[in-house]
Amino acid sequence: MKRRKIYGYGALAAVAALTLAACGSSSGGSGGAKTSYNEALTSVVNPSSSTSSGTLTYDLSSVPDSTDYQNTYYAYMWDFVRLYSMQLMTYKSCPGTCGDTLVPDLATGPGTVSDNGLIWTYHIKPNVKFENGDTVTTADVKYGIERSYAKSVLPNGPNYYQVLLQDSSYPGPYSSKTPLTSITTPNSTTIQFHLSQPFSDFNYVVAIPQSTPVEPSWDTGKYGGANFQLHPESTGPYKFQSYTLNKQIVLVKNTDWNASTDPQAKQLVNKIVVNLNVSQSQIDNNLLSNFADIDMAGTGVQTAAVRDKLISNPTDHADADNPINGFARFVYINEKVIPNLHCREAIEYAANKTTLQDAWGGPLVGGAIASTVIPPNIIGYQKFDLYNALSQPNGDISAAKQQLSLCGQPNGFSTNLAYRSDRPQEVAAAQALQASLQQVGIKVTLDGYTSGKYYTDFAGDPAYVHTHDLGLDMGGWGADWPDGYGFLDELSNGNTIAEDGGNTNISEINDPTINGLFAKAAGQPSASDVSIWPQIDKDIMSQAAILPMVYQKVLLYRNPNVTNVYVDSYYGMYNYATLGLK
Repeated sequence: MKRRKIYGYGALAAVAALTLAACGSSSGGSGGAKTSYNEALTSVVNPSSSTSSGTLTYDLSSVPDSTDYQNTYYAYMWDFVRLYSMQLMTYKSCPGTCGDTLVPDLATGPGTVSDNGLIWTYHIKPNVKFENGDTVTTADVKYGIERSYAKSVLPNGPNYYQVLLQDSSYPGPYSSKTPLTSITTPNSTTIQFHLSQPFSDFNYVVAIPQSTPVEPSWDTGKYGGANFQLHPESTGPYKFQSYTLNKQIVLVKNTDWNASTDPQAKQLVNKIVVNLNVSQSQIDNNLLSNFADIDMAGTGVQTAAVRDKLISNPTDHADADNPINGFARFVYINEKVIPNLHCREAIEYAANKTTLQDAWGGPLVGGAIASTVIPPNIIGYQKFDLYNALSQPNGDISAAKQQLSLCGQPNGFSTNLAYRSDRPQEVAAAQALQASLQQVGIKVTLDGYTSGKYYTDFAGDPAYVHTHDLGLDMGGWGADWPDGYGFLDELSNGNTIAEDGGNTNISEINDPTINGLFAKAAGQPSASDVSIWPQIDKDIMSQAAILPMVYQKVLLYRNPNVTNVYVDSYYGMYNYATLGLK
């Protein structure tokens, strides 16, 4: 997810980028104050409230799953859409753990709860405008959420509203003339959510981009339905000027945005350009050469030579940050494609965690070897190690062979592994896993797909997974919100399995015990019982439904010319809503 400057310069510029990388920006850049390694983890680097006439340029190695805020589930897009959207609640724009704090955005305050936890009421600010000058009403908030139900048209994004609200079978506004009845709008500034059961984390749910308001009149014609992503209606500091699919997105200032109503975002540059389908090696070099400002994917520098330069060169090292970004990297083990528990456990034992860690960049820039699904920075993490990932990181071959005998396949078996072919570290991890499983006779065929449709058409489509024998599916995950429910629900709750694409429970876990623990947590009147989350984590691992690889660390480069730079612990990357230029 990240970075800046104008693109479209062809092969000659690609050569220039490699040449210019040797003379990348100096620490502090353009005469600014000197900065230091990891400074952006706890403080704002290059703080500034000054506006610039310049262009902030992001590069992206693939394409977004969608720029439609009701139809996206990539972490970098949840970070980026705040530039052109406002949700009922959002996260405070500040470095470190401060960024985990929920604050009102479109709403005037957190929701109030009544009717034994079944009704949540919010009031919205009366003077927020759309980019066309129309005043935002709660009816627009309701319509935006209704759009998220239309999974046949907008398959991405989580299903929290469908699961939590009373009329779960509502098909969305494109196929139903009847509006959603479980959201009511007593007046233009009041909205009420009628839940089927209490859910204490509901303020987190309305902080997801799906609560962004949309006027029904905008969601028609050339910008209707699936084409809404070509020009999402803006309530944020920027609006779409153009979107050339697979090539470039251009945002310009939204003149109807009011900074006083949206204090967590800033409008500090004239234009924002996102260049799509730029090779990762070129992105990494573009950053150091000032051809780009931000690598939009937020997964860090991946080209080995550039990583080494950021680690060893004192000047560039001072412009780098190395956070644990809140993501876990793992392999889904699909329980329908590989139904035998012992066969799945053989995979867990045989996997060489050291070579997987190396594939992600090693302990410094790849991450710590993982033995649990929940990473250490999520509320509810508890350390345990069922498959000797920590005690025998090169793989427990003896235990793997014992499990193969128990599953009736003493000589191994065959399956396929899906991965994103435009992400070099994921390619390396897929190859490393293939090699380690081969040692015990498990033959893995690699199937690569591009990121843009990976979770909609391939790994996230159960029918495709089954027909293509994708027993193993590479993936990564960050919490929908920073507690165990926000991290685990969409990964392992049986009611989140989506048959029409956009499925995130790719292992297809549907266990009564796990489902019951989620129900128990959801029904509590206040904050969920933290002890529930390690229970679910251990149940997932005891089913060998997920193979953890690393708790991810990323090596981020902050261009010295960018202002207001800091790592937001919730998004696990730089906060895109506040960046400016010197």
